[in-house]
Amino acid sequence: MATESDLENEISPVDFIQLQEYLEYSRIKAKDAVKEFYAGGKLVHYRFGDHIDATGFSLFLKNYLEVEDFPADLCQRLYWYFQRSEQSCPDQSLHAKDGGVSLKAVLCYFSILEDGNPRDKLEYTFKLYDKDDNGLLDSKEVDKIVTQMMQAAEYLGWDVTELKPVLRDMLKAIDIDSSGTVSQQEWIQGGLNNIPLLVLLGLKVAEKDGQHVWRLKNFSRPTYCFVCQSMMLGLRKQGLSCNFCKYTVHSSCANKNRTPCVRTFVKSKAEIGCSVHDWISGNCESNKCEICHKKIKILTGKSCAWCHRMRHNDCVPLGSSHCDCGLLQHHILPPWAICAMDLADSNSGCSLGENYLANINSDGHFLQIFPVNDTHPLLVFVNPKSGGKQGKRVLRKFQYLLNPRQVYNLDNGGPNPGLQFFQNHFKYRILVCGGDGTVGWILDAIDKAAMVIRPPVAILPLGTGNDLARCLHWGGGYEGTDLTEIIKQIEESTLVQMDRWSLQVIPADMADKGDPVPNDIINNYFSVGVDASIAHQFHVMREKHPQKFNSRTRNKLWYFQLATSETISASCRNLKECLTIEYCGVPVDLSRISLEGIAVLNIPSMHGGSNLWGETKSSEKLKKWEEVTVDPDALKMCSQDMNDKLLEVVGLESVVEMGQIYTGLKSKAHRLLQAAHITIRTSKTLPMQIDGEPWMQPPCTIHITHKDQANMLMAPPAKSLVCFSK
Repeated sequence: MATESDLENEISPVDFIQLQEYLEYSRIKAKDAVKEFYAGGKLVHYRFGDHIDATGFSLFLKNYLEVEDFPADLCQRLYWYFQRSEQSCPDQSLHAKDGGVSLKAVLCYFSILEDGNPRDKLEYTFKLYDKDDNGLLDSKEVDKIVTQMMQAAEYLGWDVTELKPVLRDMLKAIDIDSSGTVSQQEWIQGGLNNIPLLVLLGLKVAEKDGQHVWRLKNFSRPTYCFVCQSMMLGLRKQGLSCNFCKYTVHSSCANKNRTPCVRTFVKSKAEIGCSVHDWISGNCESNKCEICHKKIKILTGKSCAWCHRMRHNDCVPLGSSHCDCGLLQHHILPPWAICAMDLADSNSGCSLGENYLANINSDGHFLQIFPVNDTHPLLVFVNPKSGGKQGKRVLRKFQYLLNPRQVYNLDNGGPNPGLQFFQNHFKYRILVCGGDGTVGWILDAIDKAAMVIRPPVAILPLGTGNDLARCLHWGGGYEGTDLTEIIKQIEESTLVQMDRWSLQVIPADMADKGDPVPNDIINNYFSVGVDASIAHQFHVMREKHPQKFNSRTRNKLWYFQLATSETISASCRNLKECLTIEYCGVPVDLSRISLEGIAVLNIPSMHGGSNLWGETKSSEKLKKWEEVTVDPDALKMCSQDMNDKLLEVVGLESVVEMGQIYTGLKSKAHRLLQAAHITIRTSKTLPMQIDGEPWMQPPCTIHITHKDQANMLMAPPAKSLVCFSK
């Protein structure tokens, strides 16, 4: 192997970020990927003892990260990185080739970077390095584990010189019986009590109330550690910040911290309704104390976690202890409205199966809501993978602004735990932070939960198209607006009903299954032909190369490129020859137009803001509701409404026409039909999509009928803060 400069051999921060993006979209665990190197695996020929060669390492990355075109230069730098970290190789025969890399070192490194439970990671790391399987680690084995963690920490942005003494102290204390070896119990117990190590291993959810949830942070302005009271110094990530209360500490001071995080519930019925401040040390400098009205200097003030009022440390006991939760009092679910109950006493219900387990605290008590009068708290669902990294930032911000117990990461068990927690609360609203697909997921979950009261749903658009959010005036995409302003919009929103439709697909040949139908409910639209073909190509490419589709702007560019390709290929020309549309058994006449696609619309937005049905002047609108309208002249007077229990069907001539409508050069597509139920028959395999989810469908009959209506919240148009231009 050619000798390279040290700079070329290093993994740059950009490389590491790219690697993490691949990991974020991979569905395979490292421990499963390495099984291919053992008996019966397809990569067994690339393993030599405990090592693998360069070809095997490259194939491992492609299999593990689920990509075919993993960058060759990054693969090579990663390989060199593992070679340099390997001080010696027991199998000398490998040195004749290229030295190889330790399979266990690779496995440990990637396992640590994966999301997961810290206890499981510690246990897995122990078993990985317990070579003789005797349940004990000697000092060399422990040192090797820590070395791997140090290397991972370095590329996560930690100041490794600060981390070393912390880990050394841990090693001294971890051998509880001073036997010179570490048992599995000692290793796990010591690791779980070491905060920097927990952050390194990916701890994201507090196990106990009052436990901080730390994350590494780069502070852009002077910030102080609340333990040692000295400034955070350094060019990279200088310390830890709690997601829930913004308490800040040096990594080396985290284990010394004795100040708890905010409480999120009360432990006895006597505390229910007792609204008291929860004072947290915070960056209050330059703000005025609400008691003495003097400026608060650095490290001399506290702020309330709920109302965010600020006082000097000495002024905290001088004022009232009553907390009104400040500007967001109608939306916060305060801790005195949640009580830990014995399971026998709680009204947990069973409509959501075993999801109640997610709302049991570390002491085995069930958390139950006791509503505060005249409030309608928000239940927030966040899809952290929506909008590039926007979802993760929005999740942290809501965890700080509201009670973390009312903010749910959809990656952790989906929406059911949140719906179960709020099922006995009759005056709450749901905020969905994600794309249209995420909104549909939540609406489906509400259906399946068979809730007595169906809460209204607002949207913070984080997806690519966000067509439903546009129709409800929440805008085409979140651009960083202060979340308190978004909450104010929800306060001023109005309740509207949205039709939802059932989709039944009956294959012409039951043996020809084709792709699975993504959903059986239409919230936004259904289409066949040219636009579904573009969506399907986009979907296939995103599944194959997920790292290339990590931002709204990049996704739009990919759509444009695929649309240009479809314009040339015209894969869906002469669509009317293999498709019919029926209402009440009568086919629609398609002979008068050339078709490459049809779209069945429930809302007046598709393709990220195109109104395919077009506007209808109020003076021309039909006054009488008709179950079916097919006459061309009558269709000109038909308006579109998401709660009229009618669907609109339009024909699309080409990709060019779609572009003309999107840019405003053309007012609408060809109006074909407005009806309360529709049947579509196809005679060949065609691309289809439902609410942006595409698939290839063999010949079939499709029935679309009205299902029900969902409660949605519409933002006031004049005050919409999250819209941006197409």
